[in-house]
Parts: sequence; structure tokens; C-alpha cells
Amino acid sequence: MTVTSSRKPLSAGTAPNPDRLADLAVHALVREAELTPKPGLVDRRGRGAHTDMDLPLMLRSAHRLRPGFGHMAALATRHRRPCVELREDLAAAGRRAEKDMLAATGGVNTHRGAVWALGLLVAAAAMLPARSGAAAVSRTAGRIARFPDRACPPEALAGHGAAVRARYGAHGARGQAEAGFPHVVRVALPALAAARARGAGEDRAQLDALMALMAGLDDTCLLHRGGPAGLRRVQLGASRVIGAGGCATEAGTALLNRLDTELALCRLSPGGSADLLAAALFLDLLET
Repeated sequence: MTVTSSRKPLSAGTAPNPDRLADLAVHALVREAELTPKPGLVDRRGRGAHTDMDLPLMLRSAHRLRPGFGHMAALATRHRRPCVELREDLAAAGRRAEKDMLAATGGVNTHRGAVWALGLLVAAAAMLPARSGAAAVSRTAGRIARFPDRACPPEALAGHGAAVRARYGAHGARGQAEAGFPHVVRVALPALAAARARGAGEDRAQLDALMALMAGLDDTCLLHRGGPAGLRRVQLGASRVIGAGGCATEAGTALLNRLDTELALCRLSPGGSADLLAAALFLDLLET
């Protein structure tokens, strides 16, 4: 399955239209899902550490989210600025998108974190002139995220992420968004750019960005599955790949493969890092 999206350059003062932003968001999700090899994560080879997901399911989920992303972008163009009303409208649209996602996947949570992150970034991009830059889009998304959702249902506050935040003090997806996605702007995108500058192929450059996220993020998906010891194991393994020169080197590839085997055996999946990689790929598409 592929995503077709307009890649025609926009003039500097023109905001991207909602349909194009939705296309780019889906393209980013598809690219993240297909990127291979990703330790512990679904990719072209198989299920990773998961028993209930595979690549066709991830792709079906990504495409089902396109109308939701388009609606969120349209809401932002209507409100024109970050405000509590926009935050609540986006939250309602996000819950509808999640419902569509679960209908497409038979109840499997494939992209809930990505709906949150990409929904905010799509909305922020819709309010800004084209080529505003990743930092400006992320800051605007953070401003939106910091408003309360007064209509948030109680069950939305009782999931695994909330339990992990309460137990371990990790900020999670909400904290990342409210801070303006610092791991996306300061970690993933610089790692992607550095790998490209070294001459790494695009897949290897994106894997380097994933390793950078895994090495530094307090991933609540990992904390839920493996506790602090599981998180440290993944962070150390990803740091070793980076220290060996990244995924484009022979030593880095060997360590990446070792980490891949280890995470599959331990059933550890860095889902939070995957969501932020998709966010980074979306911002990269906006800039390129």
C-alpha cells in the first residue's frame, strides 16, 4: 500500500491545505511502519515483540486515520490560533479517529500515540505559513497541548500510559507534546540530518534517528512492558549502536541486529519512540 501526496513546493506565505497535511501524516506513518529492521517493532520482516500486530494491520490503520488528520487540520484553519476551544475540538476529533482506527484493526491499538502526536502537529502546521520550520510547528503544537480538555472522558485517563506516569514519574506522550516535542526537534531530526550528511542511505538514516530516540526517551511503552530495567536495557543497546557509528556501519549493524534479537525475546517494544519517529518524519516531509 502506498500514499500519494502532493510534493509540489509551496510559496513561503501559503499554509498547507488540510488534505495535503493529512497525506503527509499518513505517509509518515507508512514510512515508519515499513522501515526495517526496527528492534522490537513491526516491520517488513514480521511482528517484532508483538503478537497482535503485523505490517498489513499497521498500514490499514494508517490509511484509516487519513480523514481524521484532515479534519484536525481543517479545525485548526478554522480557529486560526491555539486556544482551549481548538484543543477540545481536536481531542474530540482524535477520539473519533481512534474509534475508526480500532474498527479497522479489530480493536488493536496500533496508533493511539501517533494520533495524539501527529494530530497536534498537523493542526499546528495548518495554522502556520508553509516552511515555518520544524521548531515553529512543534512549539505551536505544544501551545495547543497545554490547554486542558474539559470534556476528556475518565476512561481516557486510566490507560497504561497514565499508570506508568503515576508509578515511575515518566512524562510520556503528554509531556512530550506539552514541551513542544523536544525529542523530535532536538534528537531525532538532528540525528536524521547527521546520518544523511555522513552519506548514509535513507533507511539507515531513519534508523539512526530511531536509535537516538530509543537511547534517550523514557518510553512509557517500555516501562509498561519491562519496568525500569527493560527501559535501561533498550537505552543501553541503542546507545551502543550510536557509539559504533550508527546503523550504516558494520559494527553498528551487528549491534542493531543483536538488540533486535534481544527485544524480540524479552517482548520489549519501543512504541513511544516509534510514534516520535513518525512525528519526525512528518516534520521532515514538511521541510523538504
